[in-house]
Amino acid sequence: MTLEPGLDRHEWETEFAQIEEDLHEDPLDALPELTNLVERMLRERGYELAPESRDETGFVPEFLAAKAITAQREEADPGDVADAVEKLLAIYEFLDSERRAP
Repeated sequence: MTLEPGLDRHEWETEFAQIEEDLHEDPLDALPELTNLVERMLRERGYELAPESRDETGFVPEFLAAKAITAQREEADPGDVADAVEKLLAIYEFLDSERRAP
């Protein structure tokens, strides 16, 4: 099976564009979608998403913290929701730019 290197990136960017609109209108409702996208991206890039895992980027603990906020977003402080969105966006941008690299 041959994979096209830009295919997943195109899918990620298309999905992100839809989520990005929702983030501006209702970040609380868009947070689970963003979390799911970033989780799939991390897994596809080979990250082990466990609390004890170590990665050189430091994204795993950041992702897990954001995912915990996502799980309790209805009760979460708006500042925590904003922090989770910020963390997830940073991870998304890194993985997307990393994918663009030759």
